[in-house]
Amino acid sequence: MPTLFAYIGAAVAEIAGCFAFWAWLRLGKSAWLVIPGTLSLLLFAYLLTLVDSAAAGRAYAAYGGIYIVASLAWLWGVEGLRPDRWDVAGAAICLVGATVIIAGPR
Repeated sequence: MPTLFAYIGAAVAEIAGCFAFWAWLRLGKSAWLVIPGTLSLLLFAYLLTLVDSAAAGRAYAAYGGIYIVASLAWLWGVEGLRPDRWDVAGAAICLVGATVIIAGPR
């Protein structure tokens, strides 16, 4: 369970950090957003180090599925666009893949 919480926290931190840059460069918001955005991206990197995995690449690969689901939640919750059935189906496929990567017998 701690791995799942680390992944969820990392996803929220990464998306928020990247969105800060998006808001500045694409939406014309204040350049001051870069400061919390950078801090959020540092938190993202730290949280991924908490994942219980012997290999960083495997931890990052499995994180991809969580990131995709979190991105769609951001799309809906922050940007106000509801994911369609193809978004949901793709995210489900990615979660299955992430589970196989992180939980597979080694």
